[in-house]
Amino acid sequence: KLCEVQCPYTPREGHEFALDFPRLVHRYQAVRKQKEGFTLRDRVLGDPDLAASLARKSFGLANTMNRVAIHRWFMDKALGVHPQAHLPDFASATFEAWAEKSGKMAAEPGAEVVLFQTCYIQNNDPQIGKDTLEVLEKNGCQARCVGGLVCCGMPAWEHGDLASLRKQARQNLDVLMPHVEAGSKVVVINPTCAMMLRREYPELLEGEDRERAKKLASAVRDTGEFLWSIRNEERARWEFLSSPGPVSYHAPCHLRAQSVGFKGRDLLRKIPGVSINTVMECCGHDGTYAMKSETFEDSRRIGAKAFAGMKADAAAEVWATECPLAGIQFEQHAGRRALHPMTILARAYRKDGFPNPVESK
Repeated sequence: KLCEVQCPYTPREGHEFALDFPRLVHRYQAVRKQKEGFTLRDRVLGDPDLAASLARKSFGLANTMNRVAIHRWFMDKALGVHPQAHLPDFASATFEAWAEKSGKMAAEPGAEVVLFQTCYIQNNDPQIGKDTLEVLEKNGCQARCVGGLVCCGMPAWEHGDLASLRKQARQNLDVLMPHVEAGSKVVVINPTCAMMLRREYPELLEGEDRERAKKLASAVRDTGEFLWSIRNEERARWEFLSSPGPVSYHAPCHLRAQSVGFKGRDLLRKIPGVSINTVMECCGHDGTYAMKSETFEDSRRIGAKAFAGMKADAAAEVWATECPLAGIQFEQHAGRRALHPMTILARAYRKDGFPNPVESK
């Protein structure tokens, strides 16, 4: 998406050439797959919910096997997944299951905020979703979860599967629209998913679905974007008990493409003792690009400037990014996992969240 951000000839800039290179690439992929058909890898990597469902049935064995060399050799040969690529672990229980058990589900439409947790938080790292709810509630937001959400469709689109993308989009519209019609904002944890709901659904759907998608898009907010909008209200609480100190922050490409600023980064500055080293370069992960055997090394090369940038502030022992896959990429190639800003904020509200205490005024 960075070519769209930086190119002057795009529809976004109102140029007569109207070059939308990212969408052109997706269109080419879709046409190619119509002719050639989908591979097993397309089906597995293009449907994170399916992959996670199968992994949960293994009772943790999938996570163990993903670290076994002979199994990774087989994945390389059978699926084209690079044997050295770090893969996200699967959670034993979904975020939605936790939300139901914890009484966080919306009983009916009308909450101030409903959370689009994204398939990564749903299947791989529910703690990010828990941290996000904690921060929203700390700042007086009535935030609720909803059942039945599925992947935003970006992985399917990446693999040329427009039919699956549109099916997933319609499912999400069916779940979210009653809440949007009741006035709720849809707060999205992952920038890629926010971009899909806000920008791509209205372009990729047709007829009545397109009109519904436009209404949904107007209600979509990034987590930091929403919290920033209420930062000066009386209900906002910015009293922190511990501090991460200096932070290296990576700006996700799909957050940049939405032109909403880096409000998660800006909120971190409210924590005493925080200084920010901002890194704008692409990390090179790009969905499943970093996982594939033929593009793993290219991914590392593309991300080299970002890796160096995150390391530039030697005092920054905490790294941040809204993109969880970028976090994994930094862990593998730069030696430190980047945390979601909501996780850092949630920990800073706790006395034992970070080693550095915040002195009370």
